[in-house]
Amino acid sequence: MDIFDKINELYDKRREVELGGGDERIDKQHEKGKWTARERIDHLLDEDSFIELNPFIEHRHDAFGMDGKSAPGEGVVTGYGKIEGRSVYLFAQDFTVYGGALGEMHAKKIAAVMDLAAKNGTPFIGLNDSGGARIQEGVSSLDGYGQVFYRNSIYSGVIPQISVIMGPCAGGAVYSPAITDFVIMVEKTSQMFITGPKVIETVTGEQISAEDLGGAGVHNTLSGNAHMKTKDEAEALDAVRRLISYLPQNNEEKTPRVQEGPSEHFRPDLTDKIPFDPIRPYDVRVIIDEVVDELSFFEIQKDFAKNIVVGFARMDGRAVGLVCNQPKYMAGGLDIDSSDKAARFIRTCDSFNIPIITFEDVTGFFPGIKQEHGGIIRHGAKILYAYSEATVPKLTVITRKAYGGAYVALNSKSIGADLVYAWPNAEIAVMGPEGAANIIFAKEIKESSQPEETRQNKINEYRERFANPYVAAGLGMIDDVIDPRETRSTLVKALDMLQNKQEQRPYKKHGNIPL
Repeated sequence: MDIFDKINELYDKRREVELGGGDERIDKQHEKGKWTARERIDHLLDEDSFIELNPFIEHRHDAFGMDGKSAPGEGVVTGYGKIEGRSVYLFAQDFTVYGGALGEMHAKKIAAVMDLAAKNGTPFIGLNDSGGARIQEGVSSLDGYGQVFYRNSIYSGVIPQISVIMGPCAGGAVYSPAITDFVIMVEKTSQMFITGPKVIETVTGEQISAEDLGGAGVHNTLSGNAHMKTKDEAEALDAVRRLISYLPQNNEEKTPRVQEGPSEHFRPDLTDKIPFDPIRPYDVRVIIDEVVDELSFFEIQKDFAKNIVVGFARMDGRAVGLVCNQPKYMAGGLDIDSSDKAARFIRTCDSFNIPIITFEDVTGFFPGIKQEHGGIIRHGAKILYAYSEATVPKLTVITRKAYGGAYVALNSKSIGADLVYAWPNAEIAVMGPEGAANIIFAKEIKESSQPEETRQNKINEYRERFANPYVAAGLGMIDDVIDPRETRSTLVKALDMLQNKQEQRPYKKHGNIPL
């Protein structure tokens, strides 16, 4: 046997690994509307950029029928490549090999590539499609999960981590995506749950389908465990490519700036699109679209806690994170879910040096027994904590209402905002004029011969005296009152001024956010 025989043997072994579970299982994957692990990698990465790692790793268990049975690639493909010329590391579970079940060596492959990603300061992407733990390997598979969870945790905030759920993800497996920065799910073909429908029925008697229990719709609207859903796998992988464009390689870098062409900063249409009346609803995306670079807004958790809108965009080519009250839902008030959603996004932006812009139009924290008993105090405090600890550039624009504790929580000067602007129609007060007048002037209204007229006069009096931006501006709580049409120009200049911001905090291992 000469060297060329050995080379041919190498290529034969590579072809065997690349075939995974074989043509029959590949066909079954396609019948479900799913791609193979390698097809997904080919779509996600730049052409011919993928380099595979550890393709020949094999399991070493012989119990429960594993003796002598091959698992090509150990049911997972790992390696590195490029997205728009920028390096990423990844794994893609191969459902055609033992259902993508995670065993000892499967986990070892994932852990090894995660370590490389961290050492090289490079984003890490997980394409999940697995039936769960490889039970034939017993406790070794559980230890494997622990190895992955540990790395998800210690590399959190160091490198961006993105999980794409492209099939089942059950039991302990769900905790790895839950720790990562972003979770993307595919409609109808992906599910996440701790215990499946059959176990739930056995234990509780409740009957539910896998899709209704842990499908993309559930986790994007009810639980908030996912950040976006897509109609198919191609759209999910395209979303990853777009998401990566807003993120830096690691926590010591900034997102590359996109050079935009000349853009007119003055936006005359803005005053016509936002109702002057403080109680009329509108879609905050109208403001976003007018202010950010054209077609650059990339919303996160669009279908969860709709009373707040968060996402990435660009301002004059620079990546920014947006946190915006949504008057279209619950008058933009803050509740438990929206508090969690905002706080998580704020901390993500701060972890990766992305400036935060807040558009504020808030009536307050949402009242009610269910909210109080559900812990709105603790959840609302997360927003305060997240803004206070963030050291990236932080800008706020108060567009209409900013009442009570919610005003303080949403990046006010008192908790560390660098610059706060207000539109001339903004109302900044302890509470809305109607409620304030009813309390302050209760006796005068009650004793008046025309109580309703007196009440309205007192509301107007309170609004004129307190519910305007100039009182707060006079106290230095607002840096400037601006023409709404100049909002984009003002923010672009502020970001330029703050681009080299550095802020040091007292030494500590970490804070203790009210989780």
